[in-house]
Amino acid sequence: MDISIHTTVLPHDDPDASLVFYRDVLGFEVRQDVGNGTMRWITVGPAGQPDISLLLSPPAADPGVTDTERRTIAEMMAKGTYGWLLLATKDLDGTFEKLRAGNAEIVQEPTEQPYGVRDCAFRDPAGNQIRIQELR
Repeated sequence: MDISIHTTVLPHDDPDASLVFYRDVLGFEVRQDVGNGTMRWITVGPAGQPDISLLLSPPAADPGVTDTERRTIAEMMAKGTYGWLLLATKDLDGTFEKLRAGNAEIVQEPTEQPYGVRDCAFRDPAGNQIRIQELR
């Protein structure tokens, strides 16, 4: 089989704040921005990697999601336990400093982990945890 990851999805609850974060702080390209108000689907991706995208989606937009499930999703997003993403960079310290300068919510400074990677963690405006590993 010839399968690749094309797009992954993270929820957002403030499309404008998410757009600023992913575009201006992380430096991702905006590939598509459709919808209105909080019902916007924003596709972003790393520059120079057009085959890899991240879709920022309104949480629980599926009509099959119940009100109870919507409340649970909102609670999990507020705690930062609903969505997460793992990124990688050759310059972890430089990337971390850029995120700090962009007022990202820092969860963990660059740390050598006992499982063999050096990484850091922060949250995006929706509370999604983003970890960045150092490529060695």
